[in-house]
Amino acid sequence: MVRDMLGRSLRDLRISVTDRCNFRCTYCMPAEIFGEGYEFLPRKAILTFEEVARLARIFARLGTTKIRLTGGEPLVRNGLEKLVAMLTDIQGIEDLTLTTNGYLLAQKAQALRDAGLQRVTVSLDSLDDAIFGRMNGRGFGVEEVLRGIEKAKEVGFHPIKVNTVVQKGVNDHTIIDLLRHFKGTGVIVRFIEYMDVGNANGWKLEHVVPSSEIVRRINAELPLEPVNKNYQGEVADRYRYLDGEGEIGFISSVTEPFCSSCTRARLSTDGRLFTCLFAGEGSDLMGPLKAGASDEELEEIIANVWSHREDRYSEIRSSLTELRSRKKVEMFQMGG
Repeated sequence: MVRDMLGRSLRDLRISVTDRCNFRCTYCMPAEIFGEGYEFLPRKAILTFEEVARLARIFARLGTTKIRLTGGEPLVRNGLEKLVAMLTDIQGIEDLTLTTNGYLLAQKAQALRDAGLQRVTVSLDSLDDAIFGRMNGRGFGVEEVLRGIEKAKEVGFHPIKVNTVVQKGVNDHTIIDLLRHFKGTGVIVRFIEYMDVGNANGWKLEHVVPSSEIVRRINAELPLEPVNKNYQGEVADRYRYLDGEGEIGFISSVTEPFCSSCTRARLSTDGRLFTCLFAGEGSDLMGPLKAGASDEELEEIIANVWSHREDRYSEIRSSLTELRSRKKVEMFQMGG
């Protein structure tokens, strides 16, 4: 098992299967920047399913046990269930999951489940159609996403998680309604502090609602108690309702950074390896792969990149102001 400069293992791999998305969320791909004229990667510039699976096998040899498929929106990539089936067969991968905006999930859930996908996480920022429509940048309502969640439950995905990015003055007043909707259903809602990923989302610290504040708000109406984490390195702080009707989570990378336990690598759509969500540059794996590098040579490249990793952006964000203005890769290019 390879470890980085701070002793962190390479346990988790997030794979962006496409840089395209059917949404234009304001905190990820704002429509004023990523409009109709924006040029996404051509097919020849993105990893094939076979190349993704080959790299995933190499990551597994280095200690990776969990793979999450991301985007862009992964469900806009045709035939994604074929890749899922390939990844399911990799020895050492214990957890195979996917993050989606849920809009196409009702159509795709059964095929993905049949192919071996174990879990899904759905991004849903509000149950208010007007607020959700503004945040997704397309005016889409929540009905299709909720239908996708119900279909995911029907075909056997468990647990299903709902991720909500909270922005002050935008959707923070709708979080209780969201919780009441899913309370008692087995769906785990997780609130994510608004992060300065990339350079396009206009992030400002004053737009962040600290998780501690959200906990206080919720606890006043729906009493909570903290729960131990499921495993070392889990990023979400877990809470459960005192009445026993489920649990919720909080991901607090702005106010309570978890860099010291981060075991995540990210593989971009065009085959670059990123060692941090806030990275500016990635290490090229597609070039050596296309040039005929052996598995052993690719493994050496990946191990060398990880062993020299010392990223801890979130921990030093507040003390080094210039870091916040440096050029960073956009989230849709390498997954969240």
